[in-house]
Amino acid sequence: MEYRLAQIEDMPAVSQLQKLYHVSTISKKDKPDGFVTTLFTDEQFKELIEKENGLTIACHGDRVIGYAMAASWKYWSAWPLFLHMIADLPNMVYTGKTLTQENTYQYGPIAVHSDYRGTDVFPNLFETSRLEMKKRYPILVTFINKINPRSLRAHEKLEVEIIKEFQFNNNYYYALGYDTNKKTPGSTI
Repeated sequence: MEYRLAQIEDMPAVSQLQKLYHVSTISKKDKPDGFVTTLFTDEQFKELIEKENGLTIACHGDRVIGYAMAASWKYWSAWPLFLHMIADLPNMVYTGKTLTQENTYQYGPIAVHSDYRGTDVFPNLFETSRLEMKKRYPILVTFINKINPRSLRAHEKLEVEIIKEFQFNNNYYYALGYDTNKKTPGSTI
């Protein structure tokens, strides 16, 4: 298994995996096992790769079987949900620090092909992303929709902690945090 930052040539495989597990296109059979809610265009993937070093992938041979996204709040400000989170950062405290756009970044979405769930792929993908982003930020912030309990359980195994609950656009979410100086539990990297 290989874990690395994505390159432009990886975009079609990442897009295919996104389509497989996006809430708007996921199969009814796969939906209870988790899904992603933010849909990315090729241009947004390209910016994530070239300007943020924020797209980490897991490869088994030549097949992309997982991805994790992470970027500055500036990148995420194109989406209304993230603008809401940016405005709420001063109301959040994690590891004794009030959160800001300068001391945090937004992680996620993440997707792992169903054939590899329950293995070390998820913690290793998270760890690879964390190692890149900790160069710039001490704190990871993410959110999970309350209708996605599998994602919450998976992140709790990595010791990602709930900071608060919030509502946006008639959906209910958990805001979560992680200290980027802490090695990911369960990772073998």
